Amino acid sequence: MTRVTFLNPIGKGSTPIVIEAPEGTTILEAAEECGARVGHACGGNLACSTCHVYVQQGVESLGEISDLENDIMDKAFEVRPESRLGCQAKLAADEVVVEITQESLKAWLDEHPEHRTAS
Repeated sequence: MTRVTFLNPIGKGSTPIVIEAPEGTTILEAAEECGARVGHACGGNLACSTCHVYVQQGVESLGEISDLENDIMDKAFEVRPESRLGCQAKLAADEVVVEITQESLKAWLDEHPEHRTAS
């Protein structure tokens, strides 16, 4: 099991969520499991950049970014060296700390409009 911390699971200033997830689980799958708001307009099929996250710790353990992931990342806002698409970044043994981008949080709220007033 891999320890995953989502720093801002429901928006800025929210209390981090820490979970244990099986190796091979994607960051997006882990987020869905614990209720962290990572957008995924394409359903996690590598067709959009709404699951864009910043991996603050453990990015080197997630494996190489594929050419296709790199191409899709070009659609994302404020890409940094620690940027990954949550649908593609698979957990290994190392602990991972994830910051959900504002772009991804907005996409999640667009996908779940019933939560807009609660955020």
